[in-house]
Amino acid sequence: MSIKPKAIPSVPKATKRIAQAAFPKGNLYLQMRDELGELYTDDLFRDLYSSEGQPAFSPWRLALVTVMQFAENLSDRQAADAVRARLDWKYALSLELTDIGFHYSILSEFRTRLVNHANGSLLLDVLLKRLTEKGLLKSRGQQRTDSTAIIGAVRELDQLELVGESMRYALNTLATLVPEWLLQHVQPEWFERYGERIEEYRLPESNAERHLLSQQVGQDGYLLLNTLYRATSLPWLAHIPAVELLRQVWVQQYWLDEEVVKRRTPDNMPPSGQWIRSPYDPEVRYGRKRGWDWMGYKVHLTETCDPDSPHFITQVETVPAIEQDHHALNTIQADLAARDLLPAQQLVDAGYVSAKRILHSRDQHQIELVGPVHNDPSWQAKSELAYDVSAFTIHWEAKQVICPTGQQSSSWNLSQDAKGESVVQVLFAKQTCAGCPMRSRCTTARKTGRSMTLRYPPERHELLQVMRQRQQTADFKAIYRRRVGIEGTFTQVIRNCGLRHARYCGLQKTHLQNVASAAATNILRFVCWFNEVPFAKTRTSRFAALAPS
Repeated sequence: MSIKPKAIPSVPKATKRIAQAAFPKGNLYLQMRDELGELYTDDLFRDLYSSEGQPAFSPWRLALVTVMQFAENLSDRQAADAVRARLDWKYALSLELTDIGFHYSILSEFRTRLVNHANGSLLLDVLLKRLTEKGLLKSRGQQRTDSTAIIGAVRELDQLELVGESMRYALNTLATLVPEWLLQHVQPEWFERYGERIEEYRLPESNAERHLLSQQVGQDGYLLLNTLYRATSLPWLAHIPAVELLRQVWVQQYWLDEEVVKRRTPDNMPPSGQWIRSPYDPEVRYGRKRGWDWMGYKVHLTETCDPDSPHFITQVETVPAIEQDHHALNTIQADLAARDLLPAQQLVDAGYVSAKRILHSRDQHQIELVGPVHNDPSWQAKSELAYDVSAFTIHWEAKQVICPTGQQSSSWNLSQDAKGESVVQVLFAKQTCAGCPMRSRCTTARKTGRSMTLRYPPERHELLQVMRQRQQTADFKAIYRRRVGIEGTFTQVIRNCGLRHARYCGLQKTHLQNVASAAATNILRFVCWFNEVPFAKTRTSRFAALAPS
C-alpha cells in the first residue's frame, strides 16, 4: 500500500447542503468539522506506508474514523457501515453522498501500522495542538490525574488451563508454519489432549488427577521444546514467539529434578508481576485496587480542571495492571513537558504522592503536586498524649536527635528501606530510656530504647512533616476537592467509549484504544463547550439528598 499526500478536500456541496438541512440545530460531527477543520493530514502518516504499490485509503480519513468509532463505541464493521450510510460521517470525512466507503478490515490494518510505527499518540496530540491554537487549552493551569482498571481481552486462566493452552497455542502455531514437520514429531495422544480448547469443565475434579495431568502436560512441553531445539535443519523454529512463550511459561511453572518434571510451588516461582497469565496476550497482568481484582492493564488519565475552562484529557498512560500508580508519575509529567502542557498544580490521590515525588515535581517541572501524603503509622502519632517524630529535635549535620526530655540519640545509621528509599535509622540507648519518666508516652520497647525512621535527605523529612500538617487545613481540602471530578471522566469514557474492557491483545494496542477514546472524549467536550452546555453536577441519590445538611 502507498500514499501520495495531497490536500484534504472540502466537504462536497451536495453533502454539505443536505447535511445542514438534515441537522438544522447542529450535530457532533458537523460542528467538529466546521469548528476544528481538518484535524489530520496524510503527511502525518507518511511513514506508515510505502512510496510504491497500490494506493491506500486516505490515512487522514482512517484516523478520523478511528476516533469517531470510539466516540460511539462501534466495532470496525459498524464504523465502516457508518461511513457508507450516515450523512454526518460523510460530512466529517468530506465524502460524496454516493461514496461506498471501504472494507472494515482496513481499520485493523491501519491500527497495526500505527502500533508498529509508534504513531498512535498522534490521534490525541494533533487534537490537543488544535485546541491550544484555539485558546481552549493552556499550560500551567490545574490538572488532575488518576488511574482505573482495563480488563484484558483474554479469559482468565487457572494454572492448569494456562499450561494446557500454552501448549495448544504452540502446537497450533507450528501446525500453521510447518505442518509436515510437526506430523513427523507429534505424539499421537496430543491430538486428543490438545485438539480442543483447555477449559475448566473438561479438566479432572480431584486434586490427584489434576496433579497427574499437570505433570503430563509438563512432560509434553519439555519434549516439544527439546525436539524444536534439536531441529538443526530448521533452527528458526526455536525462536518463533509461540515457542519462546512456551519456554517462558515452563520456566515459571515447572522444574526438572533429575529428569523428573515437577510443578513449582508459589515460594519458588518468580514474582507475581512477572507471571504470564495467557498465551494469547502475554502482557496482561494481575491487578488489585481498592479490593477489586482483575487481569489486564491500568490506564492513567490526566485532564485539565480549571473552573473557567473546558476540561480536556491531556495525557494517557497505559501500564501493566500490577504497576503501582506512583511509578507512572515521572513518565506522565515528562510527556506533558514534551508537549508544553505542564500544569502549575497537579491533583492526585495518595497512590502518587510521597515527599520524594513532591520534590521531583517541584524541582524538575515546577509543578505543585497536591495530594495526601501517608500518615505516620506509629502508635505515638495516633495518641494525643504520646510523642511522635514531630516532638523530637533533629540536628542533621551533627547526626543527633534530641528527645522532648533533652536526651540525645545514641545511634544514627543511613540505609535503605524495602522500596530502595534512603532513610536514617535512629536509636536511643536502652539505659537512657529505661529510667525516663515519660517512657510510657514514648516507647513500649523492652530490649532497646526509642527508635525511629527518618526520610533522607533532610528536605524530604521536613516536607513530609509540613504536608501532614497542611492536609488537615481547610485551604488544602478546598483545593483537593477538585480532584474528585476525574471519577466523572472515567465514567464518561467507560460508558461512551468502552474504556473498561480492552478490545485488543497487547499493551500497545490497548494503549492505542485508550488514546483514541481520550481523543473522542475531547471532541465531545469541545462541542459541549461550544454549545455552552454546563458541566454535569455530581449525582446524588434521592435518599442521600434527604440527609440534613
